[in-house]
Amino acid sequence: MPTPELNPHVPARYDSTGVDLASIDGVLSTTRSVRLRLDLERDVPHDVVLDCIDVAEQSPGGGNQASRRWLVIRDAAQRQALGEMYNSVVGSFMQRGRDATAGTGHPMEQVMRSAAHLAEHLAEVPVIVIPCVWGVHDDSGKPGLFDSVLQSAWSFCLAARARGLATAWTTAILNKEEELRQVLGIPEGVTPIALLPLAWSKGTEFGAVPRRRANEIAYVDGWGRTWEARGDESAARSMSEGPGATVEVDIDAPAERVWEIVSNINAGANFSEEFVRAEWAPGYDSPAAGAKFIGHNQHLAIGEWNIDLTVTEFEPNVLLGWATGETEDVAGARWRYEIDVLHGQRCRLRHTVRIGPGPSGLSAAIEAMPDKEPRILSRRQSEHLANMARCVEGIKALAEGNA
Repeated sequence: MPTPELNPHVPARYDSTGVDLASIDGVLSTTRSVRLRLDLERDVPHDVVLDCIDVAEQSPGGGNQASRRWLVIRDAAQRQALGEMYNSVVGSFMQRGRDATAGTGHPMEQVMRSAAHLAEHLAEVPVIVIPCVWGVHDDSGKPGLFDSVLQSAWSFCLAARARGLATAWTTAILNKEEELRQVLGIPEGVTPIALLPLAWSKGTEFGAVPRRRANEIAYVDGWGRTWEARGDESAARSMSEGPGATVEVDIDAPAERVWEIVSNINAGANFSEEFVRAEWAPGYDSPAAGAKFIGHNQHLAIGEWNIDLTVTEFEPNVLLGWATGETEDVAGARWRYEIDVLHGQRCRLRHTVRIGPGPSGLSAAIEAMPDKEPRILSRRQSEHLANMARCVEGIKALAEGNA
């Protein structure tokens, strides 16, 4: 996944706001949980904490109810009690994870290292902030509870970041809510939402981290329907805008097991109604960047066809991508399996396709019926979504040992 880069060009339609977008976007894109760089020695003035809360209190709330309350913990004995509670809930788990992943390059190595550090040192953090809200969740759907406090708590983190402070969003201590109430005197009828360690940051360098781009995770006019770009909003959808489809499924199996399945070029053949089988092209016998294979397909309206494919992305246990033709730049379609590691020996399998930019059978259909291009694209997205869903569900069953 690429590291986002802020667009230096500010569109004219934003000019009238009088807002410094570069500064605001910088804070929004570089605020995240900081653990290893919390300065445990430097005091945080109380008026700075109150300034952050004043900013946070400007956030909207469900029903416009003034129900948020903030616990600011400075007392050493109370911080020690909170540290012991937090460590008892997650400390040993984080420490085991840190020790098991140290030096392995595992995707969770850095996270486990920093999380274990926080569990071991929470009591030493100068200030601990616990946002709370009047109310108890009763599944009624009425406004005024979590919809009133989460955005405010995050605004607090942003305000802190803008002032050179660092925070970490934690909720594990809520597993000991009754003990938390006793230590801090939180009354019944009030719900603590999170625990935010607050300290000056060691160093001033903050950067964006790799995340999927908006056009990969923003679905337009229906779940799983993606577009790489959008032209004139008043115009109909077109092939030039990069239509695609995405399906995902959580799997109760480690990434390595799922990789064993998806790295087989015939992984979807038993589940898809369109993909029949594949074989390696002469000179290739396993997946690797640049490896070539041949796909055999069928469609009720088109018949049967074969197509040359090239592996364009390859990272064991993480990513396998392929495209029609030689490169993604000229591909009629680009496909990808991605595996995200989750907690507890679980993972999420993400299957995507991007149609174009090169020619394909779909291009011929559009050329024959240009007035029906939006309808043709929508139908093709639907077909892809259905077949891809069958594939990921089938792979899930295999990985979990249910097939």
